[in-house]
Amino acid sequence: MNRKSPTNLPSSRHSSTKQVKGKVGRVARASANETPANLEAIVAQLLKVLGEDPKRNGLEETPKRVAKALTFFTKGYQEDVDALVNDALFPIEYDEMVIVRNIDFFSLCEHHLLPFFGKCHVGYIPDKRVVGLSKIPRIVEVFSRRLQVQERLTVQIAETLQAKLKPIGVGVVIEARHLCMMMRGVEKQNTLAVTSHMLGAFRKQQQTRDEFLKLIRSGSQNSE
Repeated sequence: MNRKSPTNLPSSRHSSTKQVKGKVGRVARASANETPANLEAIVAQLLKVLGEDPKRNGLEETPKRVAKALTFFTKGYQEDVDALVNDALFPIEYDEMVIVRNIDFFSLCEHHLLPFFGKCHVGYIPDKRVVGLSKIPRIVEVFSRRLQVQERLTVQIAETLQAKLKPIGVGVVIEARHLCMMMRGVEKQNTLAVTSHMLGAFRKQQQTRDEFLKLIRSGSQNSE
């Protein structure tokens, strides 16, 4: 692959990047192994406000179940990305593209607390060190298991790999379906949202960018 001919590509990602620099580690809160009693009480109160009786048959255990589920759905706040990645960096003389594609993920939209889910594709060009392949889906999992918007999630994954690996380039593409669009609002069930964040050679070199996009597209077509 020829990496020598940079092509200037327009970008409007600077504001998104500023949101995540220096904030890729753990966010403090209650343990993911605990179900806060006050969260159960909040769910019970929510059921009352909606016109239900949280003590009726069928709903008696619902506050506990919902509190436990929400704690699991947001367990990424308890994950330390630095600890996750730092023990899996390996020196190697390799400078061709590494791609992990079709990473399934589930997240909660921070605007309506409704799920969005889909596939994440990650690629990078190493500069004398690589990260264990299993760590890339783990990074996706850490950030997706928080209250999110798809745009920020895309940036956080790319910026984390850039900060930890210092590679020649990083590319992240996310394709997702949002229940806040499918169940409410415009109610469009077949709408797919696509976001990307490119750094280094993936942003500066059109040939590198095109190669990455071609490889993840061919993978998506083959999996159908």
